[in-house]
Amino acid sequence: MSHKRTPKRKAVIAAGSVAALGAAALILPNAMASQDEGSGSSSAAPKTVNAAQASELSSELEALLGEAFAGSYYDKEQQQLIINVVGDNNNIIVGAEQAGAVVREVDNSMSELKAAEQTLKSEATIPGTAWSVDPRTNKIQVTADSTVKGSNWDQLESTVKSLGGDMASVKRSAGEFKTFAAGGDAIFGGGSRCSLGFNVTNAEGDPAFLTAGHCAVAAAEWSEEEGGAPIGTVDAQTATFPGEGDFGLVNYDDPATEAPSTVNLENETVDIAQAAEAEVGMPVTRMGSTTGQDSGTVIALNATVNYAEGTVTGLIQTDVCAEPGDSGGSLFNENSAIGLTSGGSGDCTVGGETFFQPVTTALEATGATLGDGGADGGVGEEEGAGGMGAGEEDGAGGAGAGAGEEEGAGEEAGAGDQAGVEEEAGAEEESGLIAGLTG
Repeated sequence: MSHKRTPKRKAVIAAGSVAALGAAALILPNAMASQDEGSGSSSAAPKTVNAAQASELSSELEALLGEAFAGSYYDKEQQQLIINVVGDNNNIIVGAEQAGAVVREVDNSMSELKAAEQTLKSEATIPGTAWSVDPRTNKIQVTADSTVKGSNWDQLESTVKSLGGDMASVKRSAGEFKTFAAGGDAIFGGGSRCSLGFNVTNAEGDPAFLTAGHCAVAAAEWSEEEGGAPIGTVDAQTATFPGEGDFGLVNYDDPATEAPSTVNLENETVDIAQAAEAEVGMPVTRMGSTTGQDSGTVIALNATVNYAEGTVTGLIQTDVCAEPGDSGGSLFNENSAIGLTSGGSGDCTVGGETFFQPVTTALEATGATLGDGGADGGVGEEEGAGGMGAGEEDGAGGAGAGAGEEEGAGEEAGAGDQAGVEEEAGAEEESGLIAGLTG
């Protein structure tokens, strides 16, 4: 990371403004109040929206529909927001349609689904498992990695069956859930290698960056080169892992550090204008120092993952691949920051599930904001470095998540856990979920 201005040879994707959808808050109650008695449908056509707009509209409708709201997802082919509604209240259905959403009537309410998740938490918190509500099926999808066997598998399967086939289902995931300690630009600390997620301004107005919590608890100081002088110090009070998230704030030691909110791709940079909530169906791009750029789709929100180091809640689940060295890296949609790489299973050859810490939650918890907290100017990364922040050298590889890890996939990930993602599905593996992709 050289902390210099972005070279002119890099194309910069300008930050586009996201259209405001505040009008929906006005449309919906008016629509509910003005429907003709006995009317069974609305003549309003669904709105065509992008993924970020769909997320905003979903949040507004969730607040307005209350208990009738049972989740939502984005249909990227039709560019429409799909809202799940419980009950046959005509005013609610027509009102949601007038606001611009496509309405699906479903059986399971969010309160029922959350109660089922509590049953899983109390009876099936097993390393190597994860679960989340899938709004497309209106059910809880439970996933078990290849380390869940014997009595653990029997316990998990029995618990899922007790919830009923219309409430939950279980599937296997190839490989082992692990944390991915690396992400955008590579950072090094305490023998570990992780990735810088997004540059931010801390609550005091100074430059800082967000990364994965399992990286922040692995080392107090982080450098831009292995064995190099520290450039940032972890704000220990913000380091969260395991528990309610996987995030941490690292303050740049030099308050004059230029730290604009940009993501470095292979041949261009992307300006990040704001943080946004994820939406199921949202197309997203991940940048990592090990695997570079990969794209995919959000498949679930508020996921619970039982890593070997402990349970982490409130994560975004995607079908984007990642490997050891990608932890802490940036997940974004167009010019909106969405997440920080946490962990998952599989690799970028066979695929798998990957989980991300929502950026909005991390910003709220740390008091930070997106934007340059230091001197004006861009961050001049060398070509080939992935992710956000000050410039890494070409070919930066994956970063380790646990203390004392060596570089590269397949090395130690935490205290003695294997970090590589090279096992075949069903292979005998060590200790279930490791928090993050370590390198």
